[in-house]
Amino acid sequence: MSGFNPAHTPSPDAVEHRYIHVIGASVFVDDRPAEDHWDRHFLGMQGDVAVWGIDVPHGEDPSYGAATDLYSYFGRTTETDWLVAGRAVQLVEWGRTHRFCGRCGTATERQANERSMKCPACGLLAFPRLAPAMITLVTRGDEALLARGVAFRGPMYSCLAGFVEPGESLEGAVIREVREEVGIEVGNVQYRGSQPWPFPHSLMVGFRAEWVSGDIVCDPAEILDAQWYTRDALPNIPPGISIARKLIDAWVAEG
Repeated sequence: MSGFNPAHTPSPDAVEHRYIHVIGASVFVDDRPAEDHWDRHFLGMQGDVAVWGIDVPHGEDPSYGAATDLYSYFGRTTETDWLVAGRAVQLVEWGRTHRFCGRCGTATERQANERSMKCPACGLLAFPRLAPAMITLVTRGDEALLARGVAFRGPMYSCLAGFVEPGESLEGAVIREVREEVGIEVGNVQYRGSQPWPFPHSLMVGFRAEWVSGDIVCDPAEILDAQWYTRDALPNIPPGISIARKLIDAWVAEG
């Protein structure tokens, strides 16, 4: 993140503090914590500003209704501030869901030297959950494959995406997910970039891949529709918040 350095403890040179209050999964930013006794997670340094995530207890709302969900917050702030807010939401949610050991049920203790919760009874360590997911733009000559997922909020077409499975490489996940979702085979899988995606705790890893064989056959449980599109006849595509849009824009620029 440009201008932000993740860390476990504030720098002694910090000149001010900023507090991102996490209310459910929405955020409210202030220059002081609403309550000193609420649980907090240090996020890192943004220049000379120490940034914290505050776990707002259920039923409390220090924003008085002004908190913003991460989708809406993207259009109201810089990309760096949005990424830091996403970090706050993810770390606060991790703290909420790992108060007790998943193996023996003992209350966990947060560690000072690393981002982990440790069970004092059995020693199990719990780190923040991060689910890697591949997202790929498949091309065939001068066409790109775009699909409408069943979970999309509106009539939007995007790149194919899916979570990486245990024992699988990122490239292998690209090939498998494309095959499962639209029934075609791809090759020449090339990494293009990544993006933290706090919905709720993913890391999107972007790729380009080339069509090798097969016709589109959508998995109805995942894909409502998928088509090949040319650069001058694109459907409604994702906004700039996502790496999917960056992959599509880069392909359009090549033409």
